[in-house]
Amino acid sequence: MSDSAQGNLLYYGDNLDILRRYVKDESVDLIYLDPPFSSNQDYNVLFSERTGRASAAQVEAFKDTWEWAEAAETYHGLMKQGGKVADVLHAFHNYMGRCDMMAYLSMMTPRLVELRRVLKPTGSIYLHCDPTADSYLRVILDAIFGPENLKTAIAWKRSSAHSDTKQGRKQHGRIHDTILFYTKSDKWKWNPVYVPYDEQYTDASYKHIEPRTGRRYYLGDLTGPGGEAKGNPKYEFMGVTRYWRFTKEKIEELARKGRIVQTGPGAVPRQKRYLDEMPGVPIQDVWTDIKPIGAQAAERLGYPTQKPEALLERIIEASSDKGDTVLDPFCGCGTTVAVAQRLKRQWIGIDITHLAINLIKRRLKKAFAAGVDFEVVGEPVDLTGATALARQDRYQFQWWALDQVDASPVERKKGADKGIDGVLYFTDEPDHDVPLRVVISVKSGGVTARDVRDLRGVMEREKAELAALITLEEPTQPMIDEAANGGFYHSDGWNRDYPRIQILTVQALLAGKKIETPPNNVTFKDAPRASYSSHQLELTSATSDRDAEHESPAVADAPQKRKRR
Repeated sequence: MSDSAQGNLLYYGDNLDILRRYVKDESVDLIYLDPPFSSNQDYNVLFSERTGRASAAQVEAFKDTWEWAEAAETYHGLMKQGGKVADVLHAFHNYMGRCDMMAYLSMMTPRLVELRRVLKPTGSIYLHCDPTADSYLRVILDAIFGPENLKTAIAWKRSSAHSDTKQGRKQHGRIHDTILFYTKSDKWKWNPVYVPYDEQYTDASYKHIEPRTGRRYYLGDLTGPGGEAKGNPKYEFMGVTRYWRFTKEKIEELARKGRIVQTGPGAVPRQKRYLDEMPGVPIQDVWTDIKPIGAQAAERLGYPTQKPEALLERIIEASSDKGDTVLDPFCGCGTTVAVAQRLKRQWIGIDITHLAINLIKRRLKKAFAAGVDFEVVGEPVDLTGATALARQDRYQFQWWALDQVDASPVERKKGADKGIDGVLYFTDEPDHDVPLRVVISVKSGGVTARDVRDLRGVMEREKAELAALITLEEPTQPMIDEAANGGFYHSDGWNRDYPRIQILTVQALLAGKKIETPPNNVTFKDAPRASYSSHQLELTSATSDRDAEHESPAVADAPQKRKRR
């Protein structure tokens, strides 16, 4: 296994392979994972223009469907290893047989074993799941971490009440997810986190208002519970003899500071406790105060099952310290890494799609004005790497190539290829709110002048202003001539002419070349700027994206590194 470098790392590839090859034993302080739930659903990522208008761009992020044929080899490998984990999985197999849920558990188990390996003895893991698989995952986690290390099964209210009873629903509404909190040992990091008191409680308990300052307070008991048996001192104070919870010197100091109130002669003195000095209520195992991300929320970026930053903030603050390393092996559009960065933790993120990696890079760039130092491991950095990616998975290659020109992928409907792989939006004037389009085709081989003619037809059919062909191969002279025949688009706002049909090679992309357009790219909404407040999330600008994952048994090619800011 290679040593993992210090600092922030974003890996493209299968997380099982990445964990085994790159993440050292006992090197991580906190793990949060929000894996697919085996829901048998397809999840799409939705893109929005910066203007707020919905875009036609919609791409399948992942299929949350698992098949035994893909998981059988993993299952048999675990059986050969033997031990408690294998016993549990074998029992599930005897009970369920070769079903989709069994395939899901077979794929999740070795990843959870690796996550325990990389976790420090003082570390914690939070596994986010829904009712589909939480009971099965809990048994597997018990086998891996030990049932005594389950600290909490947190219930997070993720949605409001369902209203489908009139449509025939005959069961309780499911409105919560479960977050299973395990530690690796009986010595784990814990920072108390508090939430505000309920308004009804404060109205009932903090009834007094100090006239001079307007501060609310209640009168607390000063007597020592348990009396002499608990070692409380006994003395006379303000004409009253009792066992007190403080020494006489301490209680007299409180009196000098105006913190003692005697409501009448002979009444037992009481301590004035101010509401604004109280920390709040320690977090419990039912979280109803963190709302899901609304459809119009600035935080929403369009990624399926995106979780609110406030949820990750609570977990990271409770179970790690500044400078600690936080790992998310299913990092989706990067909520975990964005919050870890804001809270001054180091982080490791892993995802198996370039779509997710591209979203995370864009999110970090927009959210942190000063920039973020991190390395991307597994992206092509030269023509050889790009060629290997194209041969491995042409859709991943397309997503990577489109990111190089700041473009968005487009929806793919089965049997309906419209000749467009991506789209880039721009405006003709800096303050213009009507986006214009560049349609993009990505080719990994075998390009001819006919591809250029076809792209020109697509541009005209779609009434786009510009078109671009991204090719892994060098264009032929007939292709260059065909593109030149497309003429120019004149921008009145920028007083410039732009070639209507442009050809860009992957080699040129790697050298930094972009599609020539007016400089106001509005393809994506910007992620909100991050605020470094210590508690609940503060966002200082409005826009959109987060979290879910794709997992696959495929093993990525040998990762390569590139520094990103």
